[in-house]
Amino acid sequence: MAESPTVPRIRLLATGGTIAGAQTGARGYAAAAMSAEALLGAVPELTDLAAMEVEQVARIGSQDMDEAIWLKLASRAQAALDEPAITGIVITHGTDTMEETAYFLNLVLKSTKPVVLVGAMRPATAISADGPMNLYNAVAVAASAAAVDRGVLVVSNDEIHFAREIAKTNTTQVGTFKSPNRGLAGLVNRGRLHFFGPVVRRHTAGSEFAPITARELPRVEIIYAHAGLQRDLLDAAVRIGAKGIVLAGVGAGNLSTGALTACAEAVKAGVMVVRSSRTGGGVVERNIEFDDDAYGFVVAEELNPQKARVLLMLGLQRGLDAAALQALFTVY
Repeated sequence: MAESPTVPRIRLLATGGTIAGAQTGARGYAAAAMSAEALLGAVPELTDLAAMEVEQVARIGSQDMDEAIWLKLASRAQAALDEPAITGIVITHGTDTMEETAYFLNLVLKSTKPVVLVGAMRPATAISADGPMNLYNAVAVAASAAAVDRGVLVVSNDEIHFAREIAKTNTTQVGTFKSPNRGLAGLVNRGRLHFFGPVVRRHTAGSEFAPITARELPRVEIIYAHAGLQRDLLDAAVRIGAKGIVLAGVGAGNLSTGALTACAEAVKAGVMVVRSSRTGGGVVERNIEFDDDAYGFVVAEELNPQKARVLLMLGLQRGLDAAALQALFTVY
């Protein structure tokens, strides 16, 4: 008698978010109101894809995601990935900071197994909730051999995104996630996968930051540039003990004369400064309008401000200088 094929085993790590939300009125809702078990119960078809295991890591709206929860989540995710019987993991997460969590995990988890983040733009009790299908597709991706060694992925609205590329671009629409520079990783249609291409930057099993052992991360602040930007907020970031500043610059990472002076003084005081762009796409290059070499600045290249902050924190945690930090932005 032939042996039955091995059923993929997926560990679901729940953190809350809108996907677990419940409406509190005609318009409002409470994020993370539902348990992970309730989410699974709403999609009984998941048993056709995998044997599911559940762990509630946090129960928050992702606006409250912070570095402490990142480190806890990374620890629980790594423990699951290290179990031989686990095929892959799915992480339910709010959409507000999902791209940051995904990129952080992409750098600190040491495994080739699939890791898939999933959320929803409509709460679980809403008319035409998007969470159930998103979750079904996420489990299908995590259970698939085709997702192995592609780094951390995000599944939403029948699309598969690489953690490095994804960005939230709309406040309410279910198609909020885009990958503006390098495009989609693929599509998933009711559990059927279509990958378009491989990852192009270092991640997970190949990351020098994985597995993470740090118990805390350095403080890094993002300062948003605008017309009339003064130096006050930059000076304040230095005073409160920031070890790094990411400037969400105008255009190709540009900043006003006053802000430029403040950034230069911050570097001399031992605070690392990374120039990124608020535009949402494109590349910030070195030494175009500013002499980055002379100022000691780092440029974010393709990374948006929030992901540049993640990489800067990990680099600073290792005590890297400006040259070594700049090298990180070329390979991650």
